[in-house]
Amino acid sequence: MTRSSLLVTLLLLIALCNGSHGDAEEKPRVLILGDSISIGYTPYVQEMMKGEAVVIRPTGKPNPKTKQVRAENCAGTNNGVKNIDRWLKKDGGNWDIIHFNFGLHDLKRIKADSGQNSNDPKDPQQADLATYEKQLREITKKLHATGAKLIFATTTPYPAGVKPHRAPEDAARYNEVAKKIVAEHSGTINDLYSFALPRLKEIQRPANVHFSPEGSQQLASEVVKHLRSALKK
Repeated sequence: MTRSSLLVTLLLLIALCNGSHGDAEEKPRVLILGDSISIGYTPYVQEMMKGEAVVIRPTGKPNPKTKQVRAENCAGTNNGVKNIDRWLKKDGGNWDIIHFNFGLHDLKRIKADSGQNSNDPKDPQQADLATYEKQLREITKKLHATGAKLIFATTTPYPAGVKPHRAPEDAARYNEVAKKIVAEHSGTINDLYSFALPRLKEIQRPANVHFSPEGSQQLASEVVKHLRSALKK
């Protein structure tokens, strides 16, 4: 073997080794954006996807005393439009999939003068349907611009009488608006609303929008199913 051919062979071997090493280390990157419902299911998603993907969500500042870092509640679209650019840069960005949700905070009632939560159905919503549509479209446009595959999780249902006041029928109304916007940006829908509705008494805490640990785990299984489907495409 000549010196030049030996050099070529060595370079090919190095390239192959580097390539296989990179494939082992470089996993798909998933960003989860959402409210406290997603905070509940994210740890289960991370555990289920271990070895398959890097799953990340926004986090708050460390507690100065305990140094503990807690998940950040992305809340409603009012908060979303202010923070979406920052969230997209989390951990260096470069997302393959973004699984997101907004709605549960938007449809709750607040006091018009202070913005504080309200139990009065006569008070306004945090973001009425027209405002929600405008702001969610702005957010989704920025998500789409990243080139990531988009999955929108519909807002989960809740019983009458929860505090602050949320009209049970509003979840479906807001979800229909969201589905239209996501379709405009070639996204897919993870219909957690339809999944949770028939089993709500089994998986949701009484008189609450939040879910039991078992309920969050079931929601996580639905999230993972959609993430794996997106990864295959």
